[in-house]
Amino acid sequence: MHILFLDESGTAPRPQDQHPSYFVVGGVIIPETSWHRMRDGLMGIKIRRKIRGEIKWRYFAPNNDDSRNPMRGMPQGERDAIREEVYKLLGSETAVRTLACVASRVGAYKMASVNTQDELYHGTFKPITERFQYHLQDISKITGIKQYGIVVGDHRGAGDDKRLRGHHEKLLHSASGFTSKYENLVEGLFIHPSNLSVGIQLADMVAGAVWRKFERKDDRYFKMLEPSLRKSPAGVIDGFGVVKYPLNGFV
Repeated sequence: MHILFLDESGTAPRPQDQHPSYFVVGGVIIPETSWHRMRDGLMGIKIRRKIRGEIKWRYFAPNNDDSRNPMRGMPQGERDAIREEVYKLLGSETAVRTLACVASRVGAYKMASVNTQDELYHGTFKPITERFQYHLQDISKITGIKQYGIVVGDHRGAGDDKRLRGHHEKLLHSASGFTSKYENLVEGLFIHPSNLSVGIQLADMVAGAVWRKFERKDDRYFKMLEPSLRKSPAGVIDGFGVVKYPLNGFV
């Protein structure tokens, strides 16, 4: 069993917003055989660094002293060192893979099918779940045994969660030629609070690194993430580990 944990880079922008230019849904695929080591690795970082709380991308920002930030008051150099440890952890297991879908606000809202924040979110969600399906197909071919997976997303709000679950169900049962056949996925979408999920906290770090590369043109953390990103047999990341949305019209 493989688990795809998902989280997003903040709130999806509205059509009238000028910023941000990009919205990212990030994911980390963790096989059941690797989950305990990933959990122990993240817990080890927290224990060594005396962090009592949730790891979130935004908590690493300079001067972020949010009352919920377990690193508030910590020097920036130490925050950056912790962030680097998290990316090393993501690259420490060969069976663990990361991936992300990057939505262009301008490009997406030019599409007739995207008029709301939900539609932007759902459009960004679809390619990353499709890549998870492709990953399961690839592993099945390698092992000779059909591999299955489940999707776990971050809790956002009752209404948001309900609409995303409905969207996920439509993808699973769609007969459209523009939607993948999710033959390797089990059940529907599971929603879980990020503060209680190791996988969602790691997915948040994936989304943050990819968002910063596109929004701020800063690939420092993307380069640290790169070894864990899903790639083609030829080592290509674009379209395999990082997908752009919309494919045509991405700005």
